[in-house]
Amino acid sequence: MAIERIVDTVTDETPEEQEFEVTLRPQDFANYIGQERIKQNLKLAIEAAKKRGEPIDHVLLYGPPGLGKTTLATVIANEMGSQIRVTSGPAIERAGDLASLLTNLQDGDILFIDEIHRLHRSVEEVLYSAMEDFKLDIMLGKGPSAKSLRLDLPKFTIIGATTRTGSLAAPLRDRFGMIHRLEFYTPEEIAKIIERAANILNVKIDKQAAKKLAGRSRLTPRIANRLLKRVRDYADVNGDGFIDAKISDNALKLLEIDEQGLDIADRRMLEAVIENYKGGPVGLGTIAALIAEEQSTIEDFHEPYLMQIGFIERTPRGRKVTPKAYKHLGKKGEEKSEQAPLL
Repeated sequence: MAIERIVDTVTDETPEEQEFEVTLRPQDFANYIGQERIKQNLKLAIEAAKKRGEPIDHVLLYGPPGLGKTTLATVIANEMGSQIRVTSGPAIERAGDLASLLTNLQDGDILFIDEIHRLHRSVEEVLYSAMEDFKLDIMLGKGPSAKSLRLDLPKFTIIGATTRTGSLAAPLRDRFGMIHRLEFYTPEEIAKIIERAANILNVKIDKQAAKKLAGRSRLTPRIANRLLKRVRDYADVNGDGFIDAKISDNALKLLEIDEQGLDIADRRMLEAVIENYKGGPVGLGTIAALIAEEQSTIEDFHEPYLMQIGFIERTPRGRKVTPKAYKHLGKKGEEKSEQAPLL
């Protein structure tokens, strides 16, 4: 049975947790904290599209999970004054499923496709002409009697979200007029997000406590909101509901999340590489076998943040734990002469 990780950016959420996430999501740019460069570009595109009376161009949002791609799609729809329909790549199994979605759209509507890199190739091919020409080619029947039918579609916008832009087929990627990467947030931005969420939830929290939670949220809003919820529970049970620095310290200690935002699984991975392979370099497959974890889980959930804070390096020979990680874990590393890899 898998152990629930507080710092997971993707988990199987209960309906209560899903409602919690939706409640905290900003609905417009004024309340969307961070990602300033992307917001400026999108504001310009939205204003231009509204002046021309046209839908905004197709948008592809990519980056690590939990950074606000779904939220940003909702904000775009609200700023455009458009209806948004939400689906995901795995949910669209056949071309007929996509045809049903597209033919039910109205002019100016937005179709948000999460995990768009997981679309079936047959579905992607139907999507090409739909995105470019607003036409839908459908085959009726099979064999010699099969006929091709071309339908006109309303002028709509596709917003795609993916954590793996490299997995998208080039023809599909090229049909997006705007491609934006969401970056990790700064600790100051995360602290503001926590204070905003606390205000919405009617939770009292001081700035020092918000700063502590921000420092352990892996620079990710989804994790920050989840930590706030858990610390709120601790404050309700072990205090008067007010979250101060002491309450947040005690709650985070109970959750076993350290000052860098690492949990047991992160530390176990780093320690396994240090103890078994002297810090590396070591291949991804070997690490996955060593800690009994999927390679995709390591690539998607462990590595992005560990690389962001400088605890892991990718080298031509594999992954390598850095001296910074040794120091954080209280481990002593062997002195090694650094040589540039041969090309």
